[in-house]
Amino acid sequence: MALKIAVQMDHIANISIGGDTTFALCLEAQKRGHALYHYTPDRLTMRGTDVTAKMDPLTVRDVEGDHFSFGEPARTRLRDVDVVLLRQDPPFDMNYITTTHMLELVHPETLVVNNPRSVRNAPEKIFVMEYADLMPETIVTLDFDEIVAFRQKHGDIILKPLYGNGGAGVFHLRDGDRNLTSLLEMFSQLTREPIIAQRYLSDVRAGDKRILLIDGKPVGAINRVPDESDTRSNMHVGGKAIETSMTDRELEICERIGPELEKRGLTLVGIDVIGGLMTEINVTSPTGIREVQKFGGADIASLFWDAVEAKIR
Repeated sequence: MALKIAVQMDHIANISIGGDTTFALCLEAQKRGHALYHYTPDRLTMRGTDVTAKMDPLTVRDVEGDHFSFGEPARTRLRDVDVVLLRQDPPFDMNYITTTHMLELVHPETLVVNNPRSVRNAPEKIFVMEYADLMPETIVTLDFDEIVAFRQKHGDIILKPLYGNGGAGVFHLRDGDRNLTSLLEMFSQLTREPIIAQRYLSDVRAGDKRILLIDGKPVGAINRVPDESDTRSNMHVGGKAIETSMTDRELEICERIGPELEKRGLTLVGIDVIGGLMTEINVTSPTGIREVQKFGGADIASLFWDAVEAKIR
């Protein structure tokens, strides 16, 4: 079954293929004989309920520095492709939200993965709050007094933007640190959105585990250990990926959230777990599948396309 697959992503010229999940998904789709088309979100156009994008036919190669080539671009109706792979990175701003409204007009006539309505309605740092008993103590607020009181109660805390990504703007405030007021003032000047205060988990020094799920079922995991000089475990800021396995507690977390992920049409999801507590449910463009395979884990790109092809059938 040869499919036409349109990939909505940040420009492929700017990715680092060694650890890029979108690239791995493209490689596997091409291997299966599917036709790939590439476009960036700024190329979307909506006329009434008709949505088009100027797309480039895409060929990919697992060669650093020579990893893609384009054919002749053409404006194409999204209803004329079989699958739209929604893989642009956050920030999860109004531009991102607008693209989900556009994509919702063609889904499920054209299968959009992940489901654009669910992506819009499940911001990764808010969706996780529905499972408060599985996560560290957390508040989402613009009320500085609430954050001060939270810090007084818990001592060491993490402050981070609600709609950030990749570890940007994440601060660890130790008990007694005098920078809280300054940081809150800075956040208030940079954004009108609430911020997150979360109890600091010292277990992060042993790693922040990324667990990947396909249709609500766990299929692989990688542990990300922060650099000695940093609180953040994100690999592009110095975190180191190491081989790992899933604990009974982590499988229990997956069992709890899995049915809801499948119900919402969230085909590929990545959750972050520190010391047995879940901190995020990543639904926009979760990463980690190349690292899992590197350490001998499952071929998650293949499992992903198995799931998508089953939905098309």
